[in-house]
Amino acid sequence: MKDFLAIDENLRCAMQFFGNASGSGDVEEVDGALGIFSGLDYGVFNIGLLTRPVTGRPGDLEARLKALGKFFGQRTLRWSVWLCEDMLDPAVRGRARQIFLNHGMRPISQPPGMLAPALLPPSRVLPDIEMRPVRDVATRAAFSEVTSTNFEIPYTISRAVYSREQAWSGDYQGFVGFVGAQTAATVAIVPGAGSLGIYSLATMPAFRRKGYGEALLRAAATEVARRSGLSRLILQSTDAGYSLYQRMGFREVTRFTVYLMK
Repeated sequence: MKDFLAIDENLRCAMQFFGNASGSGDVEEVDGALGIFSGLDYGVFNIGLLTRPVTGRPGDLEARLKALGKFFGQRTLRWSVWLCEDMLDPAVRGRARQIFLNHGMRPISQPPGMLAPALLPPSRVLPDIEMRPVRDVATRAAFSEVTSTNFEIPYTISRAVYSREQAWSGDYQGFVGFVGAQTAATVAIVPGAGSLGIYSLATMPAFRRKGYGEALLRAAATEVARRSGLSRLILQSTDAGYSLYQRMGFREVTRFTVYLMK
């Protein structure tokens, strides 16, 4: 499997978390795409993704967006699409942004998709952090708080997604890092497509730039790798995290564009 396909497939596995988390969502395959409705009026958590590459056939991408529009139109007006640029035929790639604009969607970010066969050793001494899996009320509340703070998500939305016990019964495996009694960081690991996908890595402001996020990521990846037998890691990077991931052994292999309904 090509590297970009593994990253895209793992992302589809991970994002289905949002269709199951609140208890009122839905996940449905439509024409060449996957619609994930969170049950909430929050566009970033209502997600469409392609399930197969777009050909050069006229109207192929438009048909996928129309099918997603029908899926979400019955549920919410606020939704988004995570598009792996390498899923597009070269003849379509240059027109993709205009096609999305014609469907009322604007680009809001372009996170790179990155891959590491294994993590390189740390480039510095990392601090101690206590890692707890998300398994109880306290860790679910902590995950909600860190996510809300770091990704600027309204707390009521974050809590609706991350606080239910049933939300954590699938492949989306969450971990919270503590320093003493304080919540320091979170990360989620998702096995899929022969890889471990890294998501929701975030560090509370008081603990940033001190190595706590990296320490938690390494501990969580080691634990899930031990259980799953997988060692390759993939992620979609923020601008702030890009240099850290490079130091850890990740390289950019593709790029995504996230489109949001206007």
